[in-house]
Parts: sequence; structure tokens; C-alpha cells
Amino acid sequence: MRGFDTVRLRYRPMPELVALELPGSQAFVDTVRRVWDAGDAVAPLDPRLPPPAARALLAALAPTAIIGPDGERRSLEGGRPVEPGDALVLGTSGTTGPARGVVLTMAALEASADATTRRLGIDPARHHWLACLPLAHIGAMAVVARAVLTGTPLTVLPGFDAGQVESLGRERIATHVALVSTALARIDPAVFETILLGGAAPPANLAANVVTTYGMTETGSGVVYDGRPLDGVEVAIDPAEGTNEILVRAPMLFRAYRDGTRPNRKAPDGSGGWFPTGDAGRWTPDGRLEVLGRLSDVVVTGGEKVWPPAVEALLATHPLVASVAVWKRPDPTWGERVVAWVVPKDRRHPPRLEALAELTRSQLPPWAAPKELVVVDELPRTPSGKVRRRALR
Repeated sequence: MRGFDTVRLRYRPMPELVALELPGSQAFVDTVRRVWDAGDAVAPLDPRLPPPAARALLAALAPTAIIGPDGERRSLEGGRPVEPGDALVLGTSGTTGPARGVVLTMAALEASADATTRRLGIDPARHHWLACLPLAHIGAMAVVARAVLTGTPLTVLPGFDAGQVESLGRERIATHVALVSTALARIDPAVFETILLGGAAPPANLAANVVTTYGMTETGSGVVYDGRPLDGVEVAIDPAEGTNEILVRAPMLFRAYRDGTRPNRKAPDGSGGWFPTGDAGRWTPDGRLEVLGRLSDVVVTGGEKVWPPAVEALLATHPLVASVAVWKRPDPTWGERVVAWVVPKDRRHPPRLEALAELTRSQLPPWAAPKELVVVDELPRTPSGKVRRRALR
């Protein structure tokens, strides 16, 4: 019997993955702290998902327990434990395929929090983070994690409300916030000391206090700020097959997908351990990373490559354009043709295709000019503000 007791004392169950079905609030933060203190991992759920999408995401994440809006914790059948040291599991946006669970360790979250805090000069005695984006996405959960791990004051809102967000900044309750472009356009950026901008491609003429970020769920949030990698982050461009794919190697990278897989790539110099982002990029003359767009989003027209973000950024400066997305349609002559989906500022006076094409040709190669214009009332977007190109018809 003594031997049996000894075996039991040495046994440690695998950590659980606890799904959180809670709105953004201090209670959400307190729950995250308790789960982490117990050595388990959290998986925030998105309450806005329709039932089929919610079921698919839950299957991809495979949590072992769930904490509902009533605060009660319940076990779930069919869930799988996580590895020791795992802290956060998030679903990818699913813009290019089925949702996948991305596993981030506590060490990765700490590395991200440390690098971001040092780059921004965050002082917990003077600064205050605001999380107002969906907590099921890395942009918001990274704010929560860095605040909790660095002891920086934090306010978490259940969603983005322009008036409330601007008020918190204007009253100096919050000094730092993470936003996407659609949210940034609805507030006065001057009320915050620093705004981290992620998600979709940034608009032109940003305020001086807006820091553009590049990253994704797999990189534990933004790892490149204003074109320059954070401390400890390595970025390489892989010219293989002419793709110029961005590769990242950093301590804040995810451990694996929930199914146990993790893609790794060798860099051009032969070194390993690099994560292929699926984005194309290049270095500017002053040493900054320029992200061209998703490799899967490139338009090949007449044998020439067109990156939608560059065309979108230019067309967005047209005085009659409120917002724009660029994508493609099949073309019998060119293979694919560049198409601009435009939300006009005044539906009665949309821009003309000829004007948009002329604007494009003034600064980009001629083949980048749109050959078709589609006027719409709104653009399909993900919760993080990215345009869902494949939903454009």
C-alpha cells in the first residue's frame, strides 16, 4: 500500500485546456489568471460565431473543460489535454481554410510580452493597456497576456465601442491600445499615447503615435513593428521559386497546431527552425520589412503578379472611395483580371473604373490597374478586420 501511495504522489495529470465562454471584463482576466495559476491552458471562444462555425472551432480546439457565462466549469467529452507549459490555444481566422488550433506556451507569451514592452517603453507605473477587440483573436489576447505577465494595469471591454474607447483614452485611463484599421478610423487616435495597429493593411497617413505591426496567431501577435523586427526576432526572405516568402524564427513562435503538426523551413543560408508565414515580402532600402500580401492572394494576370494590398492602399486615396478590396476573376485573355470592389462615399456618385485605373497606373505597373469595378455597400470582413477576399463575388 505504501508503494501505491508513492506512485500516486509522483503522478501528475496532463494539463487541461479550458475553453472560456466569457465576455471581455475583469472577470475574464481573473479567470485566465486562475487557470494559468493551476498550470492549465485557456482557449477563448468567439460568441459571435454561428452554430456550425462554433462547432467546427470547438472540434479543432478540443478543450477538456469549458467555463460558461455563469462562471461554472464543466468537463467536456472528447477533449484532449495540452502539454506542460502550454498556456493559450487560439483558432486561426479561417480565411484560407478550416480553422486550426494554435498552441502557444507560457514561455512564448512571456517572450512576446517582454519584447513588446521593451520596444514600446511600457512602464507599469505610468501606463495602462486597453483590450477592446475580440478576445478569441491574438491581437486582444496578447494585450491581456502582456498586461498580466508584466503587471501593467489593464481594462478589458466586451467589444469595440468607439465612444467608450475614445473616452478611456481621453480621460487617460488607458494609454495603450491595440486596434485594427476599421476601429482606428472611428476614433481620434490622439487620445492615446500609443496605438498598435494590426489585422488588415494599414491606411495611408497614419498618426505619429500609431505603430503598425506584422504578425499572426502563430507568431504570438506582432513581431515586426513599423517594419523592424522586435528584439530576438529573426526574419528572412526565401526567394525559392520566386515566392519571396517571409520566414520567422523567434522565441514567441507557437509550439504546434492542435493536431500536433508544425511546419518548419530552412532559410536560404541553410539554417533551420524557421516558420513559413505564407506571406510574401521584401526589404526596403532603409532595412524595413515590406509585406506584399498573402501568397495565396496574388493575382497573376498576363503572367505578371499583382499584390492586392498595394493596389488597395492606392485606390483608398481616391476622394470618392470609402473602402476598397482588390481581388480577381477569371479572364479568357489574361488568365486572371484585377477587380476592384469599392464602397463609395456616396452611392449616387461612385468612382469610374477609368479613374481608378489611371490612379493605379500613375504609381504602380500598368498590369496592376483594375480591369473591372464592382460597387458594393460593404466588404465581407473577418472579426479582426481583414477582408475575406474569397467571399467577393
